[in-house]
Amino acid sequence: MSVRRLAAEQPDSFAFSPETMEQARWWMAKYPPERKQSAIIPIMWLVQKQEGWVSEPAIQAMAKLLEMPAIRVLEVATFYTMFHLEPVGKHHFQLCGTTPCMLRGSEELKEVCSRRVGPKHSVSADGKFSWEEVECLGACVNAPVIAIDDYYHEDLTPAALEALMDKLARGEEIKPGSAIGRQTSAPDGGAQVLTDSTLYDGSLGKPITLPGLPEKAPS
Repeated sequence: MSVRRLAAEQPDSFAFSPETMEQARWWMAKYPPERKQSAIIPIMWLVQKQEGWVSEPAIQAMAKLLEMPAIRVLEVATFYTMFHLEPVGKHHFQLCGTTPCMLRGSEELKEVCSRRVGPKHSVSADGKFSWEEVECLGACVNAPVIAIDDYYHEDLTPAALEALMDKLARGEEIKPGSAIGRQTSAPDGGAQVLTDSTLYDGSLGKPITLPGLPEKAPS
């Protein structure tokens, strides 16, 4: 994994919104006072939801709130790729580029993102899109996969990705999940085995026996 650093350009200040502070206090209350630093990850997530990314002033504010060294907050922000260290578009795409997705077409999806948005970690001219390549998203059966904002979009093709981007550009909602209608991680096209209902509904009327074994257990 490449080194993650804070953006070169930073805002002058950061302030928790009343809503964010209320939720942050709720998370802090889950821990004993001397362990309140354990709330750093959910609080950082709230900050990102408020601002769109995690800035250096926000890191300082979280450190003050939780009474912990700022370097420890920075360590969390730079370790977890779920936290953005620079401004992102209204809709941020995290494209999986590891082996299963690569074998199923993620390179073609990268071409779509590069053409419509620009290089990795850039924001489109209209501010609507940004993208980056990430490590495994953990949905390899449904490769290739892109996390758009908070949700997974799976079994993508270049055409399917273009259609999603067109909808977002028009301000429409998009539905997460498989682009081919796959149910969770079921086989493509539906069930392929054990499709005969008589195998499990009891209608066969006779127990299935294996060669060499008696039909009934000895009494």
